[in-house]
Amino acid sequence: MTHTAPQPDPARTAMVVDDHPITHLGCGRLLADLGYGRVLKAMSGDEALALLDSHQPQVVVLDISLPGVGGLALIAPILERSPDSAILMFSMNDQPGFAARALAEGAHGFLSKNAPPEEFGTAIRALETGEFYLPPRLALALATRQAGADRSATLTAREDEVLTLIGEGLALQQVADRLGVSYKTVANAASTLKRKLGVSNITGLIRHAVARER
Repeated sequence: MTHTAPQPDPARTAMVVDDHPITHLGCGRLLADLGYGRVLKAMSGDEALALLDSHQPQVVVLDISLPGVGGLALIAPILERSPDSAILMFSMNDQPGFAARALAEGAHGFLSKNAPPEEFGTAIRALETGEFYLPPRLALALATRQAGADRSATLTAREDEVLTLIGEGLALQQVADRLGVSYKTVANAASTLKRKLGVSNITGLIRHAVARER
């Protein structure tokens, strides 16, 4: 059966942030085939953030290696300006560590630039439905890595309390107030938790706390 691509819809907007024109051309065509009527193009982080002042794309395809501010550091400011955007990290480097950090920073998916066009479509469609996307090989590698981290992470009672309250959405000062300890005590516990659990920020701790309650 022949697959018919949807007609581009002007109401559907995507943004590609990459400093290579050929990437813009290729991604633009693929996104048009997926029904996106408007594809914004940014060659740097500054250009991307400026576009977000007047546009709210449903999907952002974001390169890790950019001039100036790198893609990983752009995830948070992009989501601050456009919280409903789904971010697909797009990189020549497909090492698990890069994927893990991208997800910890708030990205919704990770794809190698060496992936076939069909997989690009699969990733975008997953993000459109609110799902996360990782290539099967990377997903397996991260699962194995997380299992190892879980086995090696022995938490103290205090660290367990802090992690639980962070998972409930409390800020560090609120955690300190709840436990009746100083902010510094909680901040030190949070730093230790990030090291033990292999995450880089509070968002990573929240995700870990939520995951262990499932």
